[in-house]
Amino acid sequence: MGSSLRLTVLGSATPYPAAGNPCSGYLLEGGSVRVWVDAGSGTLGELRRYVGLGEIDAVWISHLHADHAADLLTAYYGLLYADVRRDAPLPLFGPRGIADRLAGFLTNGPARSPVENAFEVVELYDGHHVRLGGLTLVSRGVEHGGLDAFGLRVEGPDGVVLAYSGDSESCASLVELALDSDLFLCEADGDGVGHHSPEQAGRTAAQAGAGRLLVTHVGPAIAPEAAVRRAAAVFGGPVEYAGPGRTFTVTRRSRTPGRTTTSPASSR
Repeated sequence: MGSSLRLTVLGSATPYPAAGNPCSGYLLEGGSVRVWVDAGSGTLGELRRYVGLGEIDAVWISHLHADHAADLLTAYYGLLYADVRRDAPLPLFGPRGIADRLAGFLTNGPARSPVENAFEVVELYDGHHVRLGGLTLVSRGVEHGGLDAFGLRVEGPDGVVLAYSGDSESCASLVELALDSDLFLCEADGDGVGHHSPEQAGRTAAQAGAGRLLVTHVGPAIAPEAAVRRAAAVFGGPVEYAGPGRTFTVTRRSRTPGRTTTSPASSR
């Protein structure tokens, strides 16, 4: 694992897996760490193409809808009852109540399932930040129909910045989170409360001054190439689709003179 920041798409389908495309999940590598970002249905198997559960450093979950978190359930069995060997529970960053939600599904008798034996659970809040190796992860609350939901900003080696919307409609906190990001991974599920349309993804990227836009979580009624075209018409910069199995290297670009690059965490 080099010093560059790399994002591998494990899956980007919604609201359930497609053939050859699991739900939302990404492998983030850089700063000598590996982070599993969102664990939607089908992503654990794809994660294992690249790295085992015993080799990742943390899991980060944007919200508790199944297409972003369901594979935590099978990860639990892998961590406790299979061939995975770790010296300590796997750090898991997620919304309030994530441990009890997992235990509610996993418990089959009078005793609560030992979720905390598998995961070291850290509940997110607006402005949460943590240092993992050479990466700084900053979480901000976003608007997803009233659900406890977060976007993510990752500041990596050499000052590179990746931002991820999670599931969110356009909102000021997401624009702030993605400010001057080198790569902005933004959902384009479609029109509706709690989501971006492709045009809205392009607009949020433009407002944030992002360098590149990567549309993901594209709704089943929208062809990926159409989502790219529609977002590009508004953004005006490079736009690509987060196709399953693709890897993107995040590279630093020249910053706009006079524009702040202060991280959301350090400004609060």
